[in-house]
Amino acid sequence: MNDKLFSIKDKIIIVTGGGGNGMAHELAVGMAKRNAYVYCVDVKFPINIPNRLKNNLFYRKCNITNQTSFQKICEKIFAKHKTIDVLVNGAGVTYPEDKTQMYPTKRWNDTFSVNLTAAFHCSQSVLKFMVKKKQGSIINFTSINAEMAFPNNPAYVASKGGLKMLGKALAKDWGKFGIRVNSIGPGYMKTDMTRGSYNDPKRRKARTSRTLLGRWGEKQDIIGPCIFLASDASRYVTGQDIYVDGGWLSNGLSE
Repeated sequence: MNDKLFSIKDKIIIVTGGGGNGMAHELAVGMAKRNAYVYCVDVKFPINIPNRLKNNLFYRKCNITNQTSFQKICEKIFAKHKTIDVLVNGAGVTYPEDKTQMYPTKRWNDTFSVNLTAAFHCSQSVLKFMVKKKQGSIINFTSINAEMAFPNNPAYVASKGGLKMLGKALAKDWGKFGIRVNSIGPGYMKTDMTRGSYNDPKRRKARTSRTLLGRWGEKQDIIGPCIFLASDASRYVTGQDIYVDGGWLSNGLSE
């Protein structure tokens, strides 16, 4: 029996978008608690680090749309640890617009620059370091919107669909280097991004009823699936999409 099958102890992990108060930050803390060395890369900085995680959880301020800046951070991390084992592309933005308006081109461009283009550049940045060890895991945060259209936010839906397919393309191209690329697709989670919907009783009830488990997701619900993809337990898993959505996508007709 391999007791280390799901271990991420001593792995060097980069999490983009981990400086805020959302899922990426929750994941970073959860991985650091399990003895990984986790670097949160974000424009938001800093969040107080629990004293017991001072040696495992670090913050690096960076606008990830600046590829050169992110590359320099990766170089410093690799110089210190001689490896980069996992990249989590967790950064994301959403700019919904009222349905009576034309969707602004600037919001389209801003959404794609973070949700898709930056994820591509960040993945490219860690490639040369992962190739050195002929192994690595890249985890993209997509969404149920990668599969389903939601109203008033075409940029978010299109960018998450694009990120899903980018993951498959990179899994295809980089499998020969031992690098695995997979996606985690959250459903409706209680985060700052969804606070407006959650605080609206009507919308909260409608979204709750859409799940099979009858509840919204909690930020910590994302940790287990990501640890699976970061660990040796998933060493033969690549190009896949795991939806952490309480059964949203599987739900059919109501009774």
